[in-house]
Amino acid sequence: MSSHHPDEVLLMEYSAGSLSEPMALCVRMHLEKCSRCRGQLDMLNSLGAIMMDTSSASHIAATHSAEDVSEDLFSTIMNRLDAEQATTTTDKPAAKTVSTSRLTPLAKLLGKELEELPWKRQLGDVSVCDISNYFGTGERVTLQKLVAGGRAPAHRHGGTETTVVLHGAFADSNGVFEAGDMVVLDEHGDHRPVALHGEDCYTLSVLTAPVQLTGRFSRMLNPFIR
Repeated sequence: MSSHHPDEVLLMEYSAGSLSEPMALCVRMHLEKCSRCRGQLDMLNSLGAIMMDTSSASHIAATHSAEDVSEDLFSTIMNRLDAEQATTTTDKPAAKTVSTSRLTPLAKLLGKELEELPWKRQLGDVSVCDISNYFGTGERVTLQKLVAGGRAPAHRHGGTETTVVLHGAFADSNGVFEAGDMVVLDEHGDHRPVALHGEDCYTLSVLTAPVQLTGRFSRMLNPFIR
């Protein structure tokens, strides 16, 4: 089960269908691995359905006081949520381990396996594949491959970077991130992922601004990277 999760706001936006396609894909890839967040999403979906069901209650206000309507609506919502929670407190079985050749939502989008993508060696142990053109949302969407035991250059973010681990694992100052884990980073602080030994680490990232290399020598390459 995942140890790093999207926050409640992201899950609410995913439930409401208001995330951009790349961000929704990141959340979806996390949900493939995380029974906890699937349970929370079920609750949010149920709450959304309740709110739609009760929206027609506005006509009752003509014959009932606003206070009565509010109390009735609150009771209805709480009763429905209690019933829903009773069905989700038993943890769902964890999703089966997904190999790099069976990342269903991503494979459907790209039409090929991760290993078959046109990887471009970027710096040191890092290769990237830009898939932004699959979305056209203005966000930069990239796949990264960090070789087993390899280190990414130290860098910070000019905006927000949302990353989900697809396969393998990496560690940085924020902890250890394994398949399904999701992390959102901003412009505060440097970041230098290191892939754990044993297998290459594949990640999917959505960036709102280019990264800035911060290493003593690698920073000179900033004009040449996106």
